[in-house]
Amino acid sequence: PTAPDQRAIPLDPNFAMAYAGRGTDDSNLGETGLAAENLKKAYDLRDRVSEREKFDISSHYEQLVTGDLLKANQVYQLWAQTYPRDDVPPNNLGIDLYSLGQYDQALAAMRRALELEPASGSRYENLTAAYVYLDRLDEAAAIFQQAKAQGIDSPLLHLNRYSLAFLQGDTATMAREAAWGSGKPGIEDVFLDMQADTAAYAGQLAQANDLTARAVASAEQAGEKETAAVYQAEAALREALIGDAAQARQQAAAALKISNGRDTEFAAAVAMAIAGDAAQAQKLSDDLAKRFPEDTVAQFTYLPTINAAIALAQNTPAKAIADLQAVSPYELGQPAVTISLNFYPVYVRGLAYLASHQGAQAAAEFQKILDHPGIAFNEVIAPLAHLGIARSRALSGDKPGARKAYQDFLALWQHADATIPVLKQAKSEYAKLQ
Repeated sequence: PTAPDQRAIPLDPNFAMAYAGRGTDDSNLGETGLAAENLKKAYDLRDRVSEREKFDISSHYEQLVTGDLLKANQVYQLWAQTYPRDDVPPNNLGIDLYSLGQYDQALAAMRRALELEPASGSRYENLTAAYVYLDRLDEAAAIFQQAKAQGIDSPLLHLNRYSLAFLQGDTATMAREAAWGSGKPGIEDVFLDMQADTAAYAGQLAQANDLTARAVASAEQAGEKETAAVYQAEAALREALIGDAAQARQQAAAALKISNGRDTEFAAAVAMAIAGDAAQAQKLSDDLAKRFPEDTVAQFTYLPTINAAIALAQNTPAKAIADLQAVSPYELGQPAVTISLNFYPVYVRGLAYLASHQGAQAAAEFQKILDHPGIAFNEVIAPLAHLGIARSRALSGDKPGARKAYQDFLALWQHADATIPVLKQAKSEYAKLQ
């Protein structure tokens, strides 16, 4: 059926809240370009709406059009003060705080949102996510049980249950939740992408790429073009990290043919830089800077990370380290809309310290990733962080520590594809330590 806001707009082209509703729906599907178009129309018509609706439109405009999360949060805070029984501002504030890496504050906001709207599936979704991000897994499980006891269900609750099961090593529940999502338009692709990340986490890149191809096809079939592109770009980033530069460049180019959304350009640019194509990465960086001048994530996370990766490709690690200083306040945040692209500034900084022969500093960066499993989750940089620590300790002359870290990495990748370049390198490096 057609959404109410889609039916309303032809009847009243100046119906601001219809554009706002459509924009929010587009954003929830990961279609940020379409979301921005509709929310801009709503913002231009905001003089026609009530005070509460102005808060709604203005906050979403800053959050999803300009991308200025600090301004958006100011609006959410004022909205909450003006309408203290409204559950929307604390919920949306919490989502922004995830992006900024402020998880304790986000948890408080999500608790408040659920308190105000205890029958909402989305409020349970976001509260369980907050507990997972903070590695408070027992409390996350308790919220799942609370939702179940009240008969509350939603797709993202199933997705969060998969995430919790991964962190608990519960493969049976992971399989059950993935099966639940199979064949459901608009959610199947999310589960397929999640499974692709899980396969890559274990070093099974062939399986990961097959699952990504299915995720891309499913997203395109559901009309989610930008989401399909970011899945493809994520695959390019994986290939770059595991050392297959040709595949990385090929998949990045394929992603950009589908869409040039913000998250897609970031993942493609970092993939290109790590794969040695600094010139193409610089073009993407320049485009991001031009298109998203006020966007908090683009300006303070994505651009510094891309520029640092370019500096590494150009063998100037000191510049890479300097470029990443701007990211420090937000480096634990979750920048992407539909996929997990967490900790890339930290990982690239670790690589930069390695390249500049600063073993202790490099190890500290990779350890940040391992210290936050609820945020790193099933991203391939999590197992690769063990390898980064191994190389860092070897560089510092700590052979026992290096051997232990190599063993940790090789144990995680004991069933990995044997042809992966970085795995071959790791095995060779480990053998030399014996």
